[in-house]
Amino acid sequence: MIKAIVTGAGGRMGGRIISLLNAEEVLELVGAVEKAGHGLIGRDVTEVLGLGKSGVIVQDRLDACIEKGDVVIDFTSHDASLRHLEIAVEKKRPIVIGSTGFTPSEMNRIRELAPKTRCVLSPNMSVGVNVMFKVLEYVSGILGDDYDVEIMESHHHLKKDAPSGTAVRMAQIIAHKLGRDLQEVGVYTRKGIIGERTKREIGIQTLRAGDIVGEHMVMFGGVGERLEFIHRAHSRDNFARGALLAAKWIVNQKKGLYDMHDVLGMK
Repeated sequence: MIKAIVTGAGGRMGGRIISLLNAEEVLELVGAVEKAGHGLIGRDVTEVLGLGKSGVIVQDRLDACIEKGDVVIDFTSHDASLRHLEIAVEKKRPIVIGSTGFTPSEMNRIRELAPKTRCVLSPNMSVGVNVMFKVLEYVSGILGDDYDVEIMESHHHLKKDAPSGTAVRMAQIIAHKLGRDLQEVGVYTRKGIIGERTKREIGIQTLRAGDIVGEHMVMFGGVGERLEFIHRAHSRDNFARGALLAAKWIVNQKKGLYDMHDVLGMK
């Protein structure tokens, strides 16, 4: 049995991960963490979720329970995830991180820390989205510079970062395949008299509304035709299942920084 600790236990993703983990035969929940002052602190996490008592009491610090576990599953925020990675390195525990919104300096820090432990980092742990990443890379290589690239992402109105980490990753994959620097060609908003669309730009547009779980559309627009690739998440369970899959996979790996393509054997 693999003993798992979930951070961000009171969040939308944390709750779904714990609910699915509770029914797992290979994984066992042994720890739950939330930020200081959260209403769940000191309470039985599964009882709060209506799953019955488990004796797993929500802590306000990862280092208070990390030694009980074999792996940490982290869906919090970019700054909290970085702190949790530092603790995982110190305590020699593998960690799965699904947070987004990391700054360039935070990503540099992650690349420095991750090789000291075992870490799966992915902006989206859905199997379908990761298949789409692979498809976009393949299609970009075929179409080349003859098709304009536009990405549109939609999420619920509570999401804090924009564009989504998934949309950014899609843009990075496409830009790399086309030999472009996303920092130079990414266009995130359009308004007014902007002139003709440049040939090399990659548009990344954001919508926020209601309770949309997540939707990503990538358009390759050519003369006389266009191709559209769409992924729609119907619930958060597909992300949670991917996280649990990553947690089971990472405990048997060597030290290093991995992504879901490693977990799914797509490299």
